[in-house]
Amino acid sequence: MKSGLLGTFLLALATTTAAPQTQLDELIARAKSLELDTPYVPPPGDPLAHHAAGYAKVMCSAVFITGLAPDFAAENVGFFTAPYEVRAILGKPVIDRANQAVHVTLPNGARTAKYLGSQGCVTLPFGERAVHFTPVAVESQLPDSATEPWPMGDVLPKEALPAEIEATKLNAAVEAAFEPSEALTAAFIVTWKGHLIAERYGYGVDMRTPLEGWSMGKSITATLLGILLNKGVYKLTQPAPIPEWQTPGDPRAKIRIEDLLHMSSGLRIRAPQDPDYDPSGPYPDHLYLYTGGVDSYHYAATRPQQWPPNTVGRYRNTDPVLISYLIRLAVEKGGEEYLSFPQRALFDKLGIRTMRIETDPFGNFLGQGYELGCGRDWARLGNLYLQDGVWSGERILPAGYAKFVSTAAPAWVADKRPIYGAFFWINGDGQYPVPRDSYYMAGAGGQVTLIVPSHDLVVVRMGHYKGETSGVAALRKALTLLMEAVPSHN
Repeated sequence: MKSGLLGTFLLALATTTAAPQTQLDELIARAKSLELDTPYVPPPGDPLAHHAAGYAKVMCSAVFITGLAPDFAAENVGFFTAPYEVRAILGKPVIDRANQAVHVTLPNGARTAKYLGSQGCVTLPFGERAVHFTPVAVESQLPDSATEPWPMGDVLPKEALPAEIEATKLNAAVEAAFEPSEALTAAFIVTWKGHLIAERYGYGVDMRTPLEGWSMGKSITATLLGILLNKGVYKLTQPAPIPEWQTPGDPRAKIRIEDLLHMSSGLRIRAPQDPDYDPSGPYPDHLYLYTGGVDSYHYAATRPQQWPPNTVGRYRNTDPVLISYLIRLAVEKGGEEYLSFPQRALFDKLGIRTMRIETDPFGNFLGQGYELGCGRDWARLGNLYLQDGVWSGERILPAGYAKFVSTAAPAWVADKRPIYGAFFWINGDGQYPVPRDSYYMAGAGGQVTLIVPSHDLVVVRMGHYKGETSGVAALRKALTLLMEAVPSHN
């Protein structure tokens, strides 16, 4: 089964005027012409052990954070780092409720993921029984959400739907998001001008249930970096001060922060979204950054250069991992506590209480896609961008940052793919039936937080992974109806 983002990429190709294979060939040829002569060294370890690590983590998060039944989770959730077809080989995970851990047995041992409270579920290094950092209990400083009005809380006003909204079509859009049942849609939320005008949840899910967001977490990472940019800690155009790149003559020292945000650093790894990806090849680093049980920041920082920066756009986890690295460096240099930084600097400001970014066993946030949050919290984050980074009168992100993340990255434009900005996807090729200037957070399994500035809309769709294909089709139908229900302000 294809990952959600690979499906997005292939669908975007299919909507171009060129035949998909022709454009793929052109993408590959262009990259070959710019490639540097550097070696590729595959990730160490046994791929089956990496799959087992992914399976243990996915099950741990599903059971101990989302609250799903183990049998349901094993059948429906998180195929990206734990492929469905491999699960039968690995066998049934052991759910250790006493120790809040999940073990997946291998012929030579087991891979374990352990629930650590505020840091979520963490994959232990192979053969080890503990993490290499001290977990930190992170508490929101916000009042109970049940007593606070939306958007800072969950209390909705008792007011009629705005007259501008066509209620019948809005209701039809919500229904369409959940049809057919095979779509496994878990949450669908619509806000208009910041007002929550529609929401519905799947079986066993409510407005506070944390759900796997996968690569929507990249957009959180962009937001946390934006906070530091707004404070003047970093500049987009400066070379990224990664410690491993500071040896004189290291070509990676020329990679700018904006190159990382644009997924165009040029670092050499293998990722399933690469146009020339061969599934029969070595285990991809893109996934190893989740499942390796290593210091993910150091691993990403030690990958060699494949292309000059800002020349070739490739969707690879090295880039968001290294932005997360820069965040940690800045927060700790400023004398602040790192593991509580997202809650303190972002989530509490927006009324977000359920979001958790999980870490590797060295306490590094895996903000490229190991995070969970409820549908309403994703809608809050989307509205921060709809409001150009201002919330309750406070500028949280730099002026124009929303425009920056939603503008096609130069290297992707050079590849004739105007579909990626800065850790946000862009509707530049009409992936969704909404205006082309719309942009969105996207995660494997059909997770989407869509921002439609022309209609003052934020739309969140979250679902269980197995329903991805039907779920994306259902979302497209829902959006078509929603565009008819909500007026444009242009």
